[in-house]
Amino acid sequence: MGTDTPPAFLTAAGHPVRWRLLSELARTDLAVHELTTRLGHPQNLISYHLGKLRRAGLVTARRSSADGRDTYYALHLAQCSAMLTGTGAALHPALRLRSPSPARPGRRVRVLFLCTGNSARSPMAEAILRRHTTAPAEIHSAGVNPRPLHRYAVQALAARGIDPPGTGPTHVSQLTGAPFDHVITLCDRVKEVCPDFEAAGRVHWSIPEPVDRPDFDHLADQLTERIGFFLHRLAITSEEAS
Repeated sequence: MGTDTPPAFLTAAGHPVRWRLLSELARTDLAVHELTTRLGHPQNLISYHLGKLRRAGLVTARRSSADGRDTYYALHLAQCSAMLTGTGAALHPALRLRSPSPARPGRRVRVLFLCTGNSARSPMAEAILRRHTTAPAEIHSAGVNPRPLHRYAVQALAARGIDPPGTGPTHVSQLTGAPFDHVITLCDRVKEVCPDFEAAGRVHWSIPEPVDRPDFDHLADQLTERIGFFLHRLAITSEEAS
């Protein structure tokens, strides 16, 4: 039976400013001041529409670990996927969206994950991407103050049947100047001091530093979800350049 009320995704995302916000956040996590610059609107207007998107569950927010006065916003990709599926089905069952499988890329793609210590977030991301990608990819991780791989990181990966990276802690200076297709910063502090790379795409995922064992398990799940969506970008990058 039909309804006069549009699906929640359309109501939340249908405004032009909110659609622009979602489009920007689909690529990288951003702070409010970065969004005001990109959209060319005042902060109060940006904050108003971000509030609407947060209440709809499409966007999440967390305080920056580099500057507590800043808040990073991220697109809730899993929620967007679920709501978009429901949006199509609300109009007609045949329009229920299904997530496509990433195509196999045509050429080897180079990816670099960066965090402060190269002891948890970035090596875990490297290991998880290695496990899940079916495409030829050269994957690295590094830090600005490298430390040995945390034992909880090893345990969290092992619980998911994933081996940790075979390389030891790597300082970012060892990779500076090397060409990468994607450079992904996982730490707010590293984002502020990240050196220049010859990268086609530089992205920020604002992820807090894990402290105890449950944090590491949550981190592994969070990275697995993000990387699952990132695989589609990886495929597109390779296909376009092949």
